Amino acid sequence: MGAFTLEPRGPFTLSSAARFIAGWPPGQGEVGDDQVQLRFLVDDWSGPAHVVLTQDGDVVRGSVAADNEERAIAQAARIVSLDHDGSGYAALGERDPVVGELQRTSGYLRPVLFHSPYEAAAWSIISARTRHEQAVKVRDALSRGGIFPAPERLLALRAQLALPDAKLARLHAVAEAALEGRLDREPLLAAEPEDALTQLQELPGIGPFYAGLILLRAVGTTDVLAAGEPRLKKAVEQRYGKPLETVAETWRPFRTWVSVLMRAHA
Repeated sequence: MGAFTLEPRGPFTLSSAARFIAGWPPGQGEVGDDQVQLRFLVDDWSGPAHVVLTQDGDVVRGSVAADNEERAIAQAARIVSLDHDGSGYAALGERDPVVGELQRTSGYLRPVLFHSPYEAAAWSIISARTRHEQAVKVRDALSRGGIFPAPERLLALRAQLALPDAKLARLHAVAEAALEGRLDREPLLAAEPEDALTQLQELPGIGPFYAGLILLRAVGTTDVLAAGEPRLKKAVEQRYGKPLETVAETWRPFRTWVSVLMRAHA
């Protein structure tokens, strides 16, 4: 396995990411007392990756096994939101006592993302109007060694999936979109948020809610507000006594990060 280091810009604790992963239903990795293990499909479809992360002071150290190690490392950094400059995150908490308290309590939690927009879109189709336990069974049946199948393999799967024809067609549409580059992370991140949301909603079965899920929790924005989250709105009203849209203006340029932080403590 190749070794690498990541130097967080701004406050970061790997343990906060580990706690989030341990409690997140989609199951993004394995966690221990002092490390996070990520197993995922590299998003150039070159094959699986196994990344182990530990923290040594202010530095995150890692090991990687993948055909395309450079891309796998970049993807792992993105999954734990270490690809963004968070140097102003603590200052936001100093201005806003509510945010500051949650930051300190959580260890300056940053969003933990889906492995890729492709996997987030596929999970959206699988889980829509389906009991969580059943959705997990379908996802696990698709995966090999805990790694979601590449788009080409997903397109070849039919009889193996206990899915209605309409849902299977939507899942295949996600695979085709991934192969066509319509779920590539970089252009979705570079686009204006409204444009990115519109593009994502062009996928069959992806409405406003799931488009927002993909953009905020897989593309990895820092300053798009999760305005459609009822629990977030309720949490803000309880903590601030004001509506979300008013309070969130003070969270710039980390509205996504604070939305996740607030939602994690709702």
